[in-house]
Amino acid sequence: MTGCSALPVHALPVSAVQPRSDVHVRFPDGRTFGGPVGTPLKDFTEAAAPGNREIVAGLIDGHIVELGKPIVRDTEVSPITTFTSNGLRIYQRTAHLVLLVAMRELYPEARTTIDHSVTLDGFFCKVTGRPTLNQEELDALSDRMQQIIQQDLPISAERLPVARAVEVFAAQGYDDKVRLLSGHEQEQITVHALRGTVDCLYGPLLPTTGRLGPLTLESSPPGFILRAEVPAHQLPLESHTRYPKLMGVFREYGSWLDILGIEDVGALNQVIQRGEGARAVLVSEALQEKQISRIADAILARDTVQVVLIAGPSSSGKSTFVRRLGVQLLVNSRKQLALGLDDYFVDRADTPVNADGTYDFEALEAVNLELFNQQVQALMRGERVTIPRFDFIEGRGIPDREVQLSPGALVLIEGIHGLNPELLVGIPEERIFRVYVSALTQLNLDRHNRVSTTDNRLLRRMVRDDATRGISAVETLRRWPSVRQGEERYIFPYQENADVMFNSALVYEIAVLKPFVERLLLRVSHTEPEVTEAERLLNLLHWVQPLDAALVPSNSLLREFVGGSILS
Repeated sequence: MTGCSALPVHALPVSAVQPRSDVHVRFPDGRTFGGPVGTPLKDFTEAAAPGNREIVAGLIDGHIVELGKPIVRDTEVSPITTFTSNGLRIYQRTAHLVLLVAMRELYPEARTTIDHSVTLDGFFCKVTGRPTLNQEELDALSDRMQQIIQQDLPISAERLPVARAVEVFAAQGYDDKVRLLSGHEQEQITVHALRGTVDCLYGPLLPTTGRLGPLTLESSPPGFILRAEVPAHQLPLESHTRYPKLMGVFREYGSWLDILGIEDVGALNQVIQRGEGARAVLVSEALQEKQISRIADAILARDTVQVVLIAGPSSSGKSTFVRRLGVQLLVNSRKQLALGLDDYFVDRADTPVNADGTYDFEALEAVNLELFNQQVQALMRGERVTIPRFDFIEGRGIPDREVQLSPGALVLIEGIHGLNPELLVGIPEERIFRVYVSALTQLNLDRHNRVSTTDNRLLRRMVRDDATRGISAVETLRRWPSVRQGEERYIFPYQENADVMFNSALVYEIAVLKPFVERLLLRVSHTEPEVTEAERLLNLLHWVQPLDAALVPSNSLLREFVGGSILS
């Protein structure tokens, strides 16, 4: 391969008589590299950045291209690294394939489910069809994975007709994939093969196993945790903290899916196709209402509680949860006053800034902690206070209304810092009750392909931003990485401080959100950098049957995003 850094791609000579025998690839820094037609992309990225294991794919004409893709024409490419979310997904998908191949070879009777993320580098996996793996079996599985990585085996990609893919997956016992693919209009799908195992992971993979770093397994009954050591990423990956409360919520959600008989998206599609969507909505809503009622009971069981703090990441449904919790408390004759932490922002001139100069509204220092603590403690003493309302246009808090707690009433406070122990000072712990709210979906496409909780919240936010805030899908996608970084810094480290956790995910919601989100994503121009993320989400939604939003009750948490809530 030759370097041609001084030769721009568009000026390369093209023979009008004989076909070209070489191609040239231009990188963002202006360097151009040449090679024979059909040279895989990884050879060009290796020439541009020798030994760089962080590069996992390339962006060509707005599309993500695997490193194993042969280059047959002159092109411009932007490397995709594990520093990005798309790059991280590619790395993780490849790690999952290695796990699945090793499991199939050692324990062919087992059915492996990659259930949900634990931390950014960890995934909880469960095994059915055989007893949970003991430590000796986990060690053998780990050794087999490392052998597969060290052998640097090729991972092939092939486009198959869906009918043929169904045959292949049926032969391997992948009934969940057969269920998802059956009846879909798509003519072909991409499958990947490694050591005789064929799978569909609905996205690009690395070209060889040797590009992965170490994979580790940790026992976590009733399953285990797979961790992939990623070379670099913009979000913190070093935390291996155990999250027992969070894991408990995921397991409870799994039991809900069992009650509903909806194992995955394929099963949800079948429910909708049979005309049973309304029943799925009613049962899902009833389960969630029961959970809110139990949280109200837990609060009232502690008669010393005066303040209830509600925290959670973006688009977790905190606002509606606060209102529905208030209804349950009123059922028990307990009044309450709701406060929003956002109304206690410091003036814009005093707001902390990020390294790039943008305002960091998610930092704890963005809150006027002195005023907030003064007013909360005054309310607890029964005093009358004038609470502020933050004017986002003027960038300052202005006096809003006078309030006073009636005897025995509770203060309900919603905000992202609700679980941070530094938020409230000088108030005894027995007077505080903390609730963590998040959309912890466990409804995956199939056993090997997750629908991430992050994606679930992103779909919600996109619909709400467009409907109520005049923010386009492009802008929502553009802001999302910053939102995610804020969550990792200011919310997730404190989630286990919660007294209880509320899972705001609804098993049917992706089917309701689909028509809303597709309409918004299809507006994203191919000239926008966010088009790759838009296409990824469209590909996800492609597998979901839509469900009429008219079936959603007017007090549903989902109404906070699709509109029509009586709790607004």
